[in-house]
Amino acid sequence: MALSLNDLLKYSDIVIQCHDNPDADALACGYALQWYFKQMGKDVPFVYGGRAPVTKSNLLLMIEHLDIDVRYVTEIRKPELLVTVDCQYGESNVTHFDADEIAVIDHHQVVGNLPEFSDVRSGYGACATILYELLCAEGYDINTDFKEETGKESILPTALYYGLMTDTGNFAEICHPADRDLQDSAKYDVPEISLFRNSNYSKEELSIAADALMDASYNNEYSWGIISSRPCDPNILGLVSDMFLEVDSIGCCLVYSVLESGVKFSVRSCVKEVKANELAAFLSEGLGGGGGHLIKAGGFLKKQLLIQNDIPFDEDSVDMYFKNRLNRYFKDTEIIHAGVHEEDPSNLFFYRKKSVKVGVVNSTDLLPAGSKVAVRTLEGDVDLTIQEDTYIIIGVDGEIYPCNKTKFEANYQMLNEPYVYPREVTAYSPTVNNLISGERIGLLPFAKSCIATGGSGIYARELDHRVKVFTTWDQSKYYLGKPGDFLAVRVDDLSDVYVIERSIFEKTYQKEEKPE
Repeated sequence: MALSLNDLLKYSDIVIQCHDNPDADALACGYALQWYFKQMGKDVPFVYGGRAPVTKSNLLLMIEHLDIDVRYVTEIRKPELLVTVDCQYGESNVTHFDADEIAVIDHHQVVGNLPEFSDVRSGYGACATILYELLCAEGYDINTDFKEETGKESILPTALYYGLMTDTGNFAEICHPADRDLQDSAKYDVPEISLFRNSNYSKEELSIAADALMDASYNNEYSWGIISSRPCDPNILGLVSDMFLEVDSIGCCLVYSVLESGVKFSVRSCVKEVKANELAAFLSEGLGGGGGHLIKAGGFLKKQLLIQNDIPFDEDSVDMYFKNRLNRYFKDTEIIHAGVHEEDPSNLFFYRKKSVKVGVVNSTDLLPAGSKVAVRTLEGDVDLTIQEDTYIIIGVDGEIYPCNKTKFEANYQMLNEPYVYPREVTAYSPTVNNLISGERIGLLPFAKSCIATGGSGIYARELDHRVKVFTTWDQSKYYLGKPGDFLAVRVDDLSDVYVIERSIFEKTYQKEEKPE
């Protein structure tokens, strides 16, 4: 069953445990859960095991300055309930402690059988985001944390923000909109974050970064570079890749490190034809996971999945895998600029929209014309400048795309019934973030129901290779089409070229004879 924090209150003897050798995310989550129990009148210890206590300078500062009451232990008295955060009970990096009942809160891939009370969201960049959402679900504002005994405030948002920051490589590897919500919402202590951030590297780690930069490989044809680093903290990979990207002949780069459990990698891009998050996902496809931002991203290849896919788990084989995959990424991808690209309609099939119900928001109901916003969805942020005639369509799978009033009225009819969001498809509700004020506005309260009328129709073809399309409404970021998706061109505007994901295309379009 899904876990809610309120479910745990029926237990009187509770212990919180994070993984051995805890990082900032684990410490933040343990503190957040401990904070919740304190609000409910329960004094709950927070512990971790392993070979030795924390020694990393930034974590010691975090524990001291945020007054995190965490203890290193080798054994505990058997509690009624043990709650593991940022890890799963039974994993090799979690010291085994007996308990009558187990609960799990984590963001990693599921590795075994989960207990009855569990909340594992593998798509999230940090476990801190899960605690943020669980606290919000209980009606708590994380920014109200205040310690009377010390006079300190902003401790909880600072802890959660720093946990998210470090687990996503300084936000470079954020892969879920909920992570961005925490990043935007937390009113953290700026000096404290600055202190932690600037205590992140040891002299040994700086030496690792210097050695890595001395051994770079380049591909001049596609302008990418690759570096292998000794095992290190993920932040070191980000440091190296940031420096590597500043080489004048490099458009994108990859820095990786082979660890005991797999391969951690960092990706950077400074060209609009390569989104770092999309490249990270491509490199890890079927072997782990990857994500992040347009410029900075990262991911992880699991050792067991590499072996299962006949990729030997050694330095040379991993290096060859990355180089082959990078070459394939560039060689097999077509780039299309709408307005410049010309599709021959005689080679395409004609389709018309089915009579499907979708949602629509008149953007000026949200904010005045001229406002710069980011529409936040599972697929990422869509940047817009609101115009008087800007409409935002919410599609059959919760996907978001803009259109103007003329195109809307030609293709849709308003309905006198409430709009129903497809929560069975996506649990994340789209929002609009005001890029000037930082205000976040939910789209759904403003959404109205409408139905597709078929309109003029589209010409389309199924893709047999990867395609990146820079659309007429956003020439700075491309939309990715994969084999099986469809490249579409509006019949009434052949300059309007875009990509439609296969499952959405099948739900919303039907093939017809071409009009005369």
